Amino acid sequence: MEYTSGAASWQKVLRRAVAGLLPRRPVQRRAGWSIGVPLIAAAAGLLFTTTATTAGGTALREDRRPQLNQLIEDRREQVEASERKAARLRAEVESQTAALAGSDGPIKAAQDRAMGSRQAAGFTALTGTGVTVELNDAPRRNDQNLPKGVSNDDLVVHQGDVQAVVNALWAGGAEAMSIMNVRVLATSAVRCVGNTLLLHGRVYSPPFKIVAIGDPAALQRALADSKGVRLFKDAVDSYQLGYRESVSMVTVPAFEDSTALRSATVPR
Repeated sequence: MEYTSGAASWQKVLRRAVAGLLPRRPVQRRAGWSIGVPLIAAAAGLLFTTTATTAGGTALREDRRPQLNQLIEDRREQVEASERKAARLRAEVESQTAALAGSDGPIKAAQDRAMGSRQAAGFTALTGTGVTVELNDAPRRNDQNLPKGVSNDDLVVHQGDVQAVVNALWAGGAEAMSIMNVRVLATSAVRCVGNTLLLHGRVYSPPFKIVAIGDPAALQRALADSKGVRLFKDAVDSYQLGYRESVSMVTVPAFEDSTALRSATVPR
């Protein structure tokens, strides 16, 4: 403090003393910050709580593909176990039917009629000269290496491609046919999921192998006349898809899946 003399100096001292005794005004703060900071903190806490509850102790961005692969493998094992059980039960039914046929005339007659139709129905394996067709995806490429206007969807075998070959072989007089060594009948459905084939509840990856027993010349003519097969062959040249056709002695296995029908019509 500076000590001076005179009335002016004493007045200044008195003013300072009085000002020190008076209550000070509170410093005004920004109303926006006083409201916004608590709201932001509350929102952050709510977000953290929701994330922790949703995660349930696991990582939200964890790769679930291993779990999906394990689930598929578990279901595949369950299907195989069910198929083995079904095969065992069918064998028991056939065994008991054969035992009854030895002493029951009507059962023996029905069994003989069924046995006479087994080959035509596809329940016996057949061996003979036939045609084998193999369809395969094009080699994998990066998106940057694809020609203009071409997508990865153009480089895989589709359901329509497999159906075109199957329909052409039936039209060419095929006596028996298999896809991926699985016997197919007129009631068999060919479906594709992505670039995999779904047939009788099983999933197969390319290359897809189709075998048909019949007159090789007639079967090959039917393939050449099929519009769908010709379109696929054009794609083979353009996109490097795989198509291979050969004639040889082949074996088509017996049909081993369920024979249950939901409806049937007696031909007249």
